[in-house]
Amino acid sequence: MLLSLDTREVGRVTVVHCKGRIIGGRESESLRAHLAWLLHTRRSFVLHLGEVGFIDSSGLGTMVRALTSTRQARGELKLCNVPEFARRVLELSRLTSVFDVHESEEGAVAAFYLPGAHTEAPVPKGRSVLCLDSNADVLAYLRELLQRAGYDAQSSMRVSDALLLMRVTRFDLLLVGPDMTASAAKPPAFQNACARLPVIELGTDFSTTDAGEAGAQLLETIETRLTSKAV
Repeated sequence: MLLSLDTREVGRVTVVHCKGRIIGGRESESLRAHLAWLLHTRRSFVLHLGEVGFIDSSGLGTMVRALTSTRQARGELKLCNVPEFARRVLELSRLTSVFDVHESEEGAVAAFYLPGAHTEAPVPKGRSVLCLDSNADVLAYLRELLQRAGYDAQSSMRVSDALLLMRVTRFDLLLVGPDMTASAAKPPAFQNACARLPVIELGTDFSTTDAGEAGAQLLETIETRLTSKAV
C-alpha cells in the first residue's frame, strides 16, 4: 500500500496521519518532502502511526532525519498511536529515548500545551480565541486578523478537535462558522463546552462580504463580548 498523508491543524499543532508503509523509495521521500514543506511555516508536529503497516530501515531513517530537521528549526515532532511492531523497531534501534511517543493523538497534542513545551513561536499574551469553521481559507483569514489585533488565535476544522483543544487549554471566546452552527449532530460535550464561554456565530455572509468591513465588524463584536464578560 502506498503511503498516504492526511494533514490537519489542531490549534498550534500540525497532525500528520500516516497510512500505509514507510519504506525506502517513493514513500520515504514523500514523507520527508511533506514534512520539509510544512516546516516552512509550522514547528509543532505529531506523526500519527496508527495505520502504518510496515517501517523499514530507510523509513525509520527518514523519521529520524525529520525529527532532527524539526529540532534544528527549534520545533518538535512527537509520535502517537505507534503500532506494537513499530515500538519493537524503536526499542531494538535504541530510539525510544530519541522520539517522544504518546499513546493517543490527544495526549501528543496536549503535550504541546504543557508549561515549558516547545512552541513554534512565542505564545501570544492576549486573550485567546478559538475559531471553528470547515473553510480553511476563512480560518487562515481569521487567524491573521485576530493575531494582528493582539489575540492568541487558534483554529480547528473539526468539532472533535475543538473539544480536544478546549480540554487542554483555556479560551476566552469561541468563533463558530455557519456550517458548524447549523449542524444538528453537535455532541452534547461540545454544547456543554460552548455554554461555558462566550460564543460568536459567524453569519452565512461573512465569507462573501468585503474582507475589510467584515473583519472590522468582527473585531468590534469580539471586543464588545469580551468587555461585557469582564464586567
